[in-house]
Amino acid sequence: MKVPKKLRTYCPSCRKHTEHRVSQLKKRPARIMSWGQRQFARVTAGYGSQPRSEQKKFAKTTKKVVLMLKCSVCGKSHPRRGFRAKSVKFEE
Repeated sequence: MKVPKKLRTYCPSCRKHTEHRVSQLKKRPARIMSWGQRQFARVTAGYGSQPRSEQKKFAKTTKKVVLMLKCSVCGKSHPRRGFRAKSVKFEE
């Protein structure tokens, strides 16, 4: 899917429509000290396998793409609701 590099859309910080730079949201590394990561480390420590069985096949063929919009006026970023697409290309 083709997405423009700049969009004119609503900025919740400015409370008006402004031009935004568009980028794709990437997955960040997990916080090591979060409760879930501590539990996962405890369960997987030592001998033995994964705490849950691994998924063998997937039901969905695409992943959801989330766009990050950065306001050119105030510089604040906010996400746009994700949509399903095989690939996303940013164009002028």
